[in-house]
Amino acid sequence: MCDKYINLEMNNITEEHLCCAISDKKHQHGVDVKRFWLSDRISEGHIFRKLDAKGKVFIEYAPLKTAWVPINGINYMYIYCFWVSGSFKGKGHGKKLLEYCVEDAKKQKKSGICVISSKKKTPFLTDKKYMLKYGFEVVDAIGDYELLALSFNGPKPVFTDNARKQEINSKDLTIYYSKQCPYIPNCIDQVEQYCKDHNVPLDLIEVDTLEKAKTVPGVFNNYAVFYQGRFKTVHLLNKGYLEKKVLV
Repeated sequence: MCDKYINLEMNNITEEHLCCAISDKKHQHGVDVKRFWLSDRISEGHIFRKLDAKGKVFIEYAPLKTAWVPINGINYMYIYCFWVSGSFKGKGHGKKLLEYCVEDAKKQKKSGICVISSKKKTPFLTDKKYMLKYGFEVVDAIGDYELLALSFNGPKPVFTDNARKQEINSKDLTIYYSKQCPYIPNCIDQVEQYCKDHNVPLDLIEVDTLEKAKTVPGVFNNYAVFYQGRFKTVHLLNKGYLEKKVLV
């Protein structure tokens, strides 16, 4: 079993694969977009640590102060994404990656680590059940979405007041998105084509600064969907999900 892990840094980011999107050609543009986004974040303390193998085995985290999420907290780390998939499951990789994050946070004298999850297991969000096993607890919630934290000391983090709004003035299908996830560009293309074919008014709002991310009017990890003025999901959209879960 391969147990060598590496961090993406400026000297290797152009050569190393981004293991959250390695097998599907339609996401290669998204991978390139992600590289540029990540290159700008590394100097802020953003960490992308992965197994040195062709697999989806990684953890991605950053200081909450510079993390593009609508969460307030003093001196916390924030986990964007934590993923172990396929044949790599059940071999201790998740534990090792999470332990690295915890030790890194302690070394930097952080007050703790937080992550967005949900009451029920939800695609594109870290699994609540797994995190609870390692000492995380629910510290805040908006509807079905929960903020989990592993606190070392100090006050616990919370969602921002803007995130609690869960509504916007527009009735159009509205998507807030960043370039943090390599799957997003292709999803945006699919949504644009669907809306064009079905005459669905669409408003795409790129979250391209930290300030915008901190003030999104709903739960946001890198993607947030609103319809008829109400927050609907953080699920990345395709035709089927649009028809069955959003445009209803």
